[in-house]
Amino acid sequence: MRRLFPVTDQTSLPTGATADRAWSLDELAEAYAYPERAPGEHWLRANMVSTLDGAAQHDGRSQAISGETDMQIFGTLRALADVVIAGAETVRQEGYRPARAREAFAARREAAGQGPAPAIAVVTASMDLDFTLPLFTSPLVPTLVLTGAGAPADRVAEAVAAGAEVVVAGEGAAVDPARAVRELAARGLRRQLTEGGPRLLGQFVAADVLDELCLTISPTLTAGDAQRIAGGPSVTVPHRLAPASVLEEAGFLFTSYRRI
Repeated sequence: MRRLFPVTDQTSLPTGATADRAWSLDELAEAYAYPERAPGEHWLRANMVSTLDGAAQHDGRSQAISGETDMQIFGTLRALADVVIAGAETVRQEGYRPARAREAFAARREAAGQGPAPAIAVVTASMDLDFTLPLFTSPLVPTLVLTGAGAPADRVAEAVAAGAEVVVAGEGAAVDPARAVRELAARGLRRQLTEGGPRLLGQFVAADVLDELCLTISPTLTAGDAQRIAGGPSVTVPHRLAPASVLEEAGFLFTSYRRI
């Protein structure tokens, strides 16, 4: 692993590192640490992977275009977050399970005043979820379900009975992305991470609530008609972000861009 940006006049690698040495989890955690925020403020970052030709998935899943270091960064980003936000379709396709406590990050989370693992928050208008899955019945931290006030009452009751916390974040059936972010922050979940999918990320982009994009560029080509990392209606004016970090290993680029 080597750092390509920002470049210093001292070194482009961690102290004592060589280009072919894997970074430790502590080094990754430092590289991806959340920025300091004033009390009550929150930070929403997204973590996505894309091929060179813009595909966010292959055969409906992201695993095929990912890699070992990408998965380590995926785990690190989760371990730093208070809450992981995912759309219902992504939860179904990727087979989401509860976030687990990781000993390697236990001291860091305790020092930051965090619980043993991040909560998972599922965004859904229809409540079309299997509430018998471990994500809802046996998480280390109760799973949250973000939905609208018009969500089916019977499905809401089923979610609550399974042990999930239902959070109303919209006036109709749909979830208001900006309100969802605020509702989570109001519960003390200020370090926020979304893993998509593309439709949910597109909603966060359109609502202009995304603070940071962590994008892995996979050195692969897939062709086909797979989704991009963000979908949905186009924004009126493209949102400009500034590069914060670029790491490289085995042809993969691990980038971070933050709002200006």
